[in-house]
Amino acid sequence: MTSTIAQPSAPTRLKELALGLAYAAMLHAATRLGLADALDDEPATVAELAAAVRADPPTLARLLRGLTLEGVFAATDDGRYTHTDLSRLLRSDSPTPMSDMVLWAGAAWAWDAWPRLTDAVRTGEPVVPGLYGKDFFTYLREDGGADAAVFNRAMTQSSGQTSRAVAEALDVTGAKTLVDVGGGQGHLLRTLLEKHPHLHGLLFDLPAVVADADPELRAGGSLAPRTTVVSGDCLDGVAVEADIYVVKQVLKWDFDSSVRVLEHIRAAARPGARVVVVQNLIDDTPEPRYAAAMDLLLLLNVGGREHTLDEFRHLFDRAGLRFTGVTPTRTSLRLIEATV
Repeated sequence: MTSTIAQPSAPTRLKELALGLAYAAMLHAATRLGLADALDDEPATVAELAAAVRADPPTLARLLRGLTLEGVFAATDDGRYTHTDLSRLLRSDSPTPMSDMVLWAGAAWAWDAWPRLTDAVRTGEPVVPGLYGKDFFTYLREDGGADAAVFNRAMTQSSGQTSRAVAEALDVTGAKTLVDVGGGQGHLLRTLLEKHPHLHGLLFDLPAVVADADPELRAGGSLAPRTTVVSGDCLDGVAVEADIYVVKQVLKWDFDSSVRVLEHIRAAARPGARVVVVQNLIDDTPEPRYAAAMDLLLLLNVGGREHTLDEFRHLFDRAGLRFTGVTPTRTSLRLIEATV
């Protein structure tokens, strides 16, 4: 016999949505406390967990009650707690960890920015510059402190979950050199070089980012002979020549900034070079709720956005590139390709 769970009434559902920030805060608190690492494979009591994370037991019980309603941890009949598929993603030893993504989404700047969404919708402009007197990335670099480190780790964590899928989908036939523009610490580039021994890879990103590049790409690493690390800002120029330019999860600024990056690539590339943008398409995604939220978060911090396929066609056209097609991956990311 199949049981069904009654859907909440419209007023109840609206109240849940209105208090959605409470669940984001619960998830953030559990991650900062290290709750997932404190819980092993065996069920644990609230008292045991509270002692492990140095929390007040009755209050921790309230936090756990809220999290279990969303499937983050589960309660046993005798009042102990166990892991779920969601809570295991918060463990530091998870094969696909997401703790840094949770911390990034709940960073201090985000809590400051979300209440000003009305202003951003009215003006179409980001709110972070007004909050801190500087653009988002300057704020992170100069004042972000721990949030800046969390941001870099979150980007690396996200790349670790998608790099293999991108490498499987990307056709590198005929290419000898590939540059990862805004490639962070180089997880995707490392994956591509490991899969394709004939490629020479270039990692291009800000000086502070590439200074902490994957050890296998740096001097002494196994892939160092086939890697060139180049520091620079893709908004100012991309002074590297390659057969393939990969731009993964970078073109999320306003249209003019995204076009500027593509124009810099076109200026540096030889005719026939390929430009492969690796990104979500907001009109073709298995994660529509996540994509919609990220679209507005990008508005708040950098005045950016997620893009539709037609918008990418427009971006390529404005930058003087020829759109050539879209290749899906086994994740929500798509390879949106153009040629010089």
